[in-house]
Order: sequence, then structure tokens, then C-alpha cells
Amino acid sequence: MPTEAVVRTPALDRPELLAAPVAAALRALPALAPLVEVAGIDPELADTEAFCAAYGVLPEESANCVIVAARRGEETTYAACIVLATTKADVNSLVRKHLGARKASFAPMDAAVELSGMEYGGITPIGLPEGWPVLVDAAVAAAPVAVVGSGIRGSKLWLPGTAIAGLPGAQVLEGLGVPR
Repeated sequence: MPTEAVVRTPALDRPELLAAPVAAALRALPALAPLVEVAGIDPELADTEAFCAAYGVLPEESANCVIVAARRGEETTYAACIVLATTKADVNSLVRKHLGARKASFAPMDAAVELSGMEYGGITPIGLPEGWPVLVDAAVAAAPVAVVGSGIRGSKLWLPGTAIAGLPGAQVLEGLGVPR
């Protein structure tokens, strides 16, 4: 039984529930903005497992966005990977090869926060720095609704998977999300 009811509203009607880069991206993407809803949540319940249990959202409806640092020589490239909460991103194989890197790993928390302008545990694919690849698992792209971070820990976004797949820099990859 959920501990709290989720009240969703159009995201741009509640800019205080969005990180600044997320609000700016939604304002700059007028076709996307009407598809995105936001709901305030308890920031202590932002982590996926706690969020799903508290708010009655199924893990297969929830998507995680992780920032990856891919290195080749002295050059580091950052990318976002979006996978369903029931899976984990195949960073060491698929992502590494796709990005043409010698080594790929989860970006350090401080780097992910600083570069994205978002809070750790709330990072979302909307509003990431220009030029970052946004790698979307095919299962996320096919989801009727995906729940992702809002850039802050105090809210979540609801939007169709097709909207995530249509973000600037998005590339849909089959097999990006692998079983945990």
C-alpha cells in the first residue's frame, strides 16, 4: 500500500519541482513539454526501490538514468544511460563499445552532479549538457509511461518512453538494460 498519493501536474506548471536545466530544456522543447508531468515526493524516498514501494509505482514503470564516463586515452566522454529499474546498464560491454571507449564506468558522483547541474539520485535525461549521448534501452522507449528523475530528489517525472527516445542526442539501443 502506497504511503502517499501522487498528484501529477504538467511539469512546466510546477518549475519549483524541476532542476534548472530540466525546466530550461522543457521550455526549449515545446513538443515535449505537454507530454511531461511532475509530482512532488519525499526526497528521502527518491531512490528507486523506496520510491516504488512508497508510491505504488511498479519497477517496470520506473526508469533509472545513470551517467557514464567513457575514456579513450586522455579523453573522457560523458553519456547518459536510461534503463528500466528492473535492469542495469550494460556499461562494460555495450556502452563501452558503442561509445568507442577503452574503458567505461559510472561517472563519479561529484562529476555527474557538477556537469549535469542536477542532484544525485534525481538525474534525468532531460536537460543534460548539449552533445552528451543519451542511450535509451529499447524497453524504456517502448514503455507507455516511464517515471524518471526530475533533476532534484523531491519530485519525479512521468512521460511516454517514446518522448525519452525522442530527446536530443537520444539513441535507442537493444540490450542496453540487462538483468540485475
